[in-house]
Amino acid sequence: MDSFRSRSATALTLLLSLFVLGTAVFGAREALVQRSIFLAMVVAIAFLRYPSLKDTRWRPLGIVLDAVLGLVACASCIWVTFHADTIMNSLPTAFVLEIGMAAVLVVTILELSRRAIGLIFPAMVLVGLAYALLGQYIPGPLGHRGFDIYFVTETLLMSDVGLWGSLLGVAATIIAVFSLFGAFLLHSGGGSTFMDLALRVSGRSTGGAAKIATIASGLFGMVSGSAVGNVATTGAFTIPLMKRLGYPAALAGAVEAVASTGGQLAPPIMGAAAFIMAEIIGSDYLAIAIAAALPAALFYWGVFATVHVTAHEERLGQVPEDQIPPWRDILRVDRLASIVLSIGGLVIGILRGASLQTAAFYGIVGAVIGMFIAAAAVHLQQQSPGVSDRQPQDRASQLKAIGRQFRTALDEGATGLIIVGILLAGAQILVSMINLTGVGVTLSSMIVGDGGAPVLVIGLVVAVVCMIMGMGIPTTAAYVLVAATLAPALIKIGVSPIAAHMFVFYYATLSVITPPVCVGVFVAAGLAGEHWTAVARRAVMLGAVTYVIPFLFLLYPDMLNPGMNAGYLESALSGAVFVAAFAYLFGGARLSAWRLLDTAAWLAVAILATIPSLPGLAASMASLVALIWLRRRRETKQAVVLHTAVASGK
Repeated sequence: MDSFRSRSATALTLLLSLFVLGTAVFGAREALVQRSIFLAMVVAIAFLRYPSLKDTRWRPLGIVLDAVLGLVACASCIWVTFHADTIMNSLPTAFVLEIGMAAVLVVTILELSRRAIGLIFPAMVLVGLAYALLGQYIPGPLGHRGFDIYFVTETLLMSDVGLWGSLLGVAATIIAVFSLFGAFLLHSGGGSTFMDLALRVSGRSTGGAAKIATIASGLFGMVSGSAVGNVATTGAFTIPLMKRLGYPAALAGAVEAVASTGGQLAPPIMGAAAFIMAEIIGSDYLAIAIAAALPAALFYWGVFATVHVTAHEERLGQVPEDQIPPWRDILRVDRLASIVLSIGGLVIGILRGASLQTAAFYGIVGAVIGMFIAAAAVHLQQQSPGVSDRQPQDRASQLKAIGRQFRTALDEGATGLIIVGILLAGAQILVSMINLTGVGVTLSSMIVGDGGAPVLVIGLVVAVVCMIMGMGIPTTAAYVLVAATLAPALIKIGVSPIAAHMFVFYYATLSVITPPVCVGVFVAAGLAGEHWTAVARRAVMLGAVTYVIPFLFLLYPDMLNPGMNAGYLESALSGAVFVAAFAYLFGGARLSAWRLLDTAAWLAVAILATIPSLPGLAASMASLVALIWLRRRRETKQAVVLHTAVASGK
């Protein structure tokens, strides 16, 4: 039975991949048709990938429950497919049949969410539904007139603002194609090349193993955008490597957790948030990705610098020379072909003005062409005399190998899309209830009050609430939730929409490493063999700069307005100085024998750098240079004393 289930799931994932590729090539179908077909396939695959009551004596009952829920839910989606015109061109009324279909779809999505990620997210969706149905019984400003089951059903099932809204639309088009693009890039050789590139670039430097984790997780994250997935993928290599070189287990896990979190913040995909953000604020995707580049660079610069200072202060080991691959093994045609052609295809598509789906399809085609070029290069290399003792593969074997790569990429890409599709369907239910009841506007008014509070105080309140609301749920779903409820509060006090949404997105993302519910830390702690609290403490210190970067969006509005303008350059310099000061502070850099004095000095430079004024920026830069000089002078004196002591035999 398990074999049949596995084969069925694989067949459906391949079918979903072909559906997604068809969307990229021929364009999306009518909104409700595209989204309902997509959700039907996602639900069917999810029931096969996440069976109920598995490995228990109640498994036969689980099969029956899954079959009933899956068939009714898929039938409900297909009903919407065939009634799309009626729904969009009239004002349909809900009856018992429609209420039943809506109820089954909601239960199915929440149950699959529970199986995939746990109870917290489906519980939040249930609270949103209960709030819509029972709001008339809530006293005070959060109460509302309430909506009956018929109106809620009409909103969820029989309109394009409920379950079939824009979030599911983004998942069924742009995110789906980019999920396949990332899978093709990684499975055509990009994954191993990224890791070797990180080894080569930073392996010999101080803290090389931790820097490898930072670079590799950044490269993986730019494609996958999944913090937990990044930890599991790159952490399986980098965490044991760091531990072998003498890194404390807590530090090794923390480096991987924080670096992987940055994958959510780094363009081009940003954990799918770039596409969703563009949809919500009505902006161009490319503008979102470009605006996010400087903050993401500051994040990785902060992690990289903190790792360097920490490794220097704690005298951590470097990567052995025999584990660092030479450039000639990395910069080979067979290793670079798919990366260059896939990214090149994506860029060419965007520059030509093609839709994002079509541009991603160009990238997929580039990756496939790169597979053939890589196979041809390997074949030629094997035929060269004296190069290899192995017999060259014949053409049939090479084609079979490429076929396996192609199939694996399709399967992995669609499988990764299942959780995203289910989560965004659930998030769409929650957002539709938030919009229906107007609670987002109410919360914004309560946070802003009469408008007399300073922007930074309101930002602090929003940041704390964002991290609380984002705990325990994936970043994409967390961002959707806080974007609907908290971003309006910042926009209401004059913050630009892109800055407001980027602000709440950063803090929703930080919930991955922020105790007590820090999923990325949990995974890293498991790989490191360390208690999660120790990993979380080091992770918060390593990622400390990220907790402040979003406030720079409020202090320096031009930070998200890239270009050769004075405001952008000032914000970049200010951010760089701030990040460097924080790196020395949380890396434990010593200036004197008094730790408190050292902390005060580095903190003063960091605070000075955030003050929006050219004199303040100049003073912070001069102070940073002076403190670095003092630190190096102290280290030189210590080295001389140590050398003298050794030479004298003490």
